[in-house]
Amino acid sequence: MSYNLLKGKKGIIFGALNEMSIAWKVAEKCLEEGAEIVLTNTELSIRMGQIKDFAEKNNVPLIPADATSEEDLERLFKETMELLGGKIDFILHSVAMSLNVRKKRPYDNLDYDFLQKTLDISAISFHKVLQTAKKLDAINEWGSVVALSYVAAQRTMFEYNDMAEAKAMLESIARSFGYIYGREKRVRVNTISQSPTVTTAGSGIKGFDSLIDFAERMSPLGNASADECANYCITLFSDLTRKVTMQNLFHDGGFSSMGMSYRAMHQYNKSFENGETK
Repeated sequence: MSYNLLKGKKGIIFGALNEMSIAWKVAEKCLEEGAEIVLTNTELSIRMGQIKDFAEKNNVPLIPADATSEEDLERLFKETMELLGGKIDFILHSVAMSLNVRKKRPYDNLDYDFLQKTLDISAISFHKVLQTAKKLDAINEWGSVVALSYVAAQRTMFEYNDMAEAKAMLESIARSFGYIYGREKRVRVNTISQSPTVTTAGSGIKGFDSLIDFAERMSPLGNASADECANYCITLFSDLTRKVTMQNLFHDGGFSSMGMSYRAMHQYNKSFENGETK
């Protein structure tokens, strides 16, 4: 059901790869709510994924750009404003990758070159997006920028590895840049701390299926899906949330406020049913 929440608004969606991507779902919802969008990802991701098909099917511009490259970002914003006929109103940053995770390097044996790449791709790119947009005055007043985060920024999550540092930095950038952008341009900057969600990136984390199951048992409302996350993003892009900025907003079915749930305790007790000592 459409509410026309984004009618007349324009935006850029970073990071859509395929139908599993939260960014893909957000792009779909933006179109449903009346927005004009530009999609962007790296050349490699465009070749590997199905985002080109999405762009062609929906007659949406697709501009290759590396979010870690200031030159690429400047070109992206300029081309977007030319294609859409002016400044934009919203941005989704859904960009994250860890070579340490991909190469199965444990947290106590990190490759530091890989760590630098993790931070550059997953967090510093967010600062580069914001800084480039501000320098070019690319976002209208009361515009909204959202980046996707995870509770591992605040809590230790087994096997989440150096992505935890990246998410913590991402959230800090939203607060620091959000103050400046809000004060000077009335642009909102927030992060959404999403439930563990089955995506191409998430599935690369060791034990991810168990993490999803654990979060489902702990959350009173259950895990939030990619579609539900997209709906939440839409509200933050809309004029309904004009005074929400510099926030890390938990969208996780209540997981972040839980200590122990009945379902998790029940499963824990079951593990001792075979006569093991508690």
